Amino acid sequence: MELITAVLGFIVALGILVVVHEMGHFTIARLAGVKVLRFSIGFGRPVFQHVARNGTQWSVGWLPLGGYVKMLDERDAAGMTDAAGSANAAADPAPGFAAGARQDAAIDPRDLPHAFNRQSLAKRFAIVAAGPVANFLLAILLFTVLYLHGLPEPVALIGTPPVASAAARAGLSGGETVVALRHADDGRIEAIRSWPELQRRLGVAATRERALTVIATRDGARSDYPLTLSRTSGVPENASGAAAQDAARDDADGAGAALVQRLGLLPGGSAPEVASVEAGSPAARAGLRVGDTVRQVNGAPVTDAGALVALMRANGGRDVRLGIERAGRAQALVLVPAVVADPQSGQPIGRIGAGLGTRLPMVSIAYGPLDALGMGARRTWDVAADSFRMFGRMLTGAASLKNLSGPVTIADYAGKSARMGLLAFLSFMALISISLGVLNLLPIPVLDGGHLLYYAVEAVTGRAPSERWQSILQRAGLFCIVALSVVALFNDLTRLSHL
Repeated sequence: MELITAVLGFIVALGILVVVHEMGHFTIARLAGVKVLRFSIGFGRPVFQHVARNGTQWSVGWLPLGGYVKMLDERDAAGMTDAAGSANAAADPAPGFAAGARQDAAIDPRDLPHAFNRQSLAKRFAIVAAGPVANFLLAILLFTVLYLHGLPEPVALIGTPPVASAAARAGLSGGETVVALRHADDGRIEAIRSWPELQRRLGVAATRERALTVIATRDGARSDYPLTLSRTSGVPENASGAAAQDAARDDADGAGAALVQRLGLLPGGSAPEVASVEAGSPAARAGLRVGDTVRQVNGAPVTDAGALVALMRANGGRDVRLGIERAGRAQALVLVPAVVADPQSGQPIGRIGAGLGTRLPMVSIAYGPLDALGMGARRTWDVAADSFRMFGRMLTGAASLKNLSGPVTIADYAGKSARMGLLAFLSFMALISISLGVLNLLPIPVLDGGHLLYYAVEAVTGRAPSERWQSILQRAGLFCIVALSVVALFNDLTRLSHL
């Protein structure tokens, strides 16, 4: 049953995303006055065909792994397949042509003004870019719908902050729930409903001010905690004007996740749970197991993973008594954290060799139309930017090619998200739509990004790359796509073998 769900989820998700991508090409081509000969979803023998009154042939192939839009073009070449999930391409520089489809018949002179190759550079650029843009717009729409409906988000509950952090200096000790921020510049108060909202608000605040007040509640009491941003946001103390704004804005672009960590604001929740234990580690030797809940350290209660980590770091080489809960029963363990060098400061710290997690209290947050649209656009931008950065890191060797995933992994996640419900499936589709848009914008010939690169060269030099060079680059691009596909499939099979 899970296999059927995965296959159906994969077909539905990819089918919708490919249709949206190709419809972007098709729509802008028609608006630009280009004659579209064929709109095809899938490859191989058609299982459905229909010829519209305007002469466009609509087709669905039996292999749902891509699609293409074939446009009228004077060049006598094999054409190419638009790479919305497919690496099937030949050596024609015009985007959207079906692989292997030749235009042997003479073109009616009346149709020449509607040929793709006769369009201006701006129109050709817009037609090619429209596919990836359509995928990004779909992601924005899906995220907007999710934010409008409401998504479960962690409550802005503060965990125990590190000693000497900005949060600790402000007086926060852990267990407080942030309900608002008061801005020092104008006294404006912004309500805070969740942890992600706290991150976003702090990220924005860091671009324009150096301090604000955190308003939080604990045990029903409401208190103010003055928080200094300048010491941790990366803005030099003596910076001013545009320089300070630019430096702080870099932090805001990090969406606040790194910023709140530097401030010492850690998410709090229930008592920490053991998520993993390294073989031969102090945690393993003491008998700590995955699933154990740590309730006490040396007789004092522990409320979050951050506090437990801080205690372990501070007690390297010393006996530490743990009060844990296992399968509903209380037990006592004694472990001795190993003394290791802190990778950042080089100072000796304690380490037990266990992964910890905390169950965060959740709240469902729904946003208004404008806020939801803005957040959807920002989420799409962040995911796309992260994807481009990851491709860059893999290209330079800073990140492993194991990060690539292929159709098997996508199908697996499609099935899992479908079983989790409609909201999870829509979120999955938004992420895959962004990935499809990013992939097609990579400057690799046979992909949309490769053709956009040709047009950029044409815009600068006044002429397009020669057909000989385009043919060579097309073959090189096809090799790159095939190589990436092989690596992605290998990673899929490797992950599958370890399930």
